[in-house]
Amino acid sequence: MSFMQRMATAPISWGICEVPGWGMQLPVDRVLSEMAELGFPATELGSEGYLPSDPSELSSLLREHNLDLLAAFIPVLVHDPAEADETLRRCEQSAALLQSAGATYFNSSPVTTWDWAPRRELSGAEWDHTMTMFARIEEITEAHGLTQVLHEHYGTIVETKDEIQRVVDNSDIRFVLDTAHFAVGGYDPADFVNAHADRVGLVHIKDCDLAVAKRLNDGELSLMEAVQGGIFPTVGRGDLDIDRVIRSLESGGYTGWYVLEQDVAIIGGEPVSGKGPIEGVRASVDYLRALEGRMAA
Repeated sequence: MSFMQRMATAPISWGICEVPGWGMQLPVDRVLSEMAELGFPATELGSEGYLPSDPSELSSLLREHNLDLLAAFIPVLVHDPAEADETLRRCEQSAALLQSAGATYFNSSPVTTWDWAPRRELSGAEWDHTMTMFARIEEITEAHGLTQVLHEHYGTIVETKDEIQRVVDNSDIRFVLDTAHFAVGGYDPADFVNAHADRVGLVHIKDCDLAVAKRLNDGELSLMEAVQGGIFPTVGRGDLDIDRVIRSLESGGYTGWYVLEQDVAIIGGEPVSGKGPIEGVRASVDYLRALEGRMAA
């Protein structure tokens, strides 16, 4: 199966984000219809409350658009022992929903607090607890037939190259190789593939404008401002060697899924039909299909 047959997408590619004031939230039917129009076979769940939380309702809605559910971004609070029980309760609840809806992946993202307070350095004891919690969450996800993958992400406790390496060295958890968030954290995603291909569980394909990423890391921009400023351009128009990442994964025997997750924010009113986020997603799809052709030649 070619990599494009394993290419899903996510609502954030249509500007659907839980952050207040992020931008306009397009209607669900429009977003799912446009996903199907571009040929995606599956989607991630997206921000809490956007798609139905009832498994049967969710599955029915996705079937109407010939889409499967692939995964969901799940905030987890894993460094604080006082939050262990609450974290595991939430994970059990989320895993049950994902299993009922036929998902494959459980994307654990280690936030600093439930309301996403600014990140900070962790103590050795907090890191030890983090590794223990990843293992406990793994027990939950395995019981529900799901694959847990760690979604390193800007603003979380696993953001930088050193933090990613620390997890690699002290845990068995596999990663969401989010190409852009790896780059923002100072880790070339292609280098990670070369060094730790066996730790890649899921791949998020995003390009990155490294000049905007520097402004983000320097504190000149918030993440939302960086997104609005073009930190995640369409694939092939940024600074990342996406071709090298995909070629290395495929030649190395990777058989997991990819997700085109091209974060955008819609400013202003609803775009007319055929315009708006679908244009950028289509450009990325066209680029990736051309890459697929070059790889097959």
